[in-house]
Order: sequence, then structure tokens, then C-alpha cells
Amino acid sequence: MHFPRMLDLRQDSDKSQKEIAALLGIDQRTYSNYETGKREIPVHLLIVLADFYGTTIDYIVGRDVRPRRLR
Repeated sequence: MHFPRMLDLRQDSDKSQKEIAALLGIDQRTYSNYETGKREIPVHLLIVLADFYGTTIDYIVGRDVRPRRLR
């Protein structure tokens, strides 16, 4: 499944794939595959991303149009 908001959030935060991959404790290529939808991202990593970006998993996966920044 492809979640374009992962790319949008990363770019809005001026972070590279390598930086986000390091945050998640994974290889950059693996993160790239998640971002492009070639691999499904595990829920526990979505939780880390939602916390990092101050939003919700629902926003990241496109179930909600409001980012609901938590910070």
C-alpha cells in the first residue's frame, strides 16, 4: 500500500530518507520501499513516524485529511 503523505511529511520536515530510516532503525532502501509502497510498513514503525511528525497514523495512511498536529 502506498502512503504519499510519508513523502510529504518527510519533505516538509527537511529530512532525508537516510535520516528517517535511522530514526526507525532500518536501512534507507527499506524505508524507500515503504515510502513508494513496494513494501508494507509495519504498524510499530507508523507509530514512531506519527509521534515524530506530531500527527496521527490515520493522517499518514490517508484516513483523515486533518494532520492533527500533537505538538
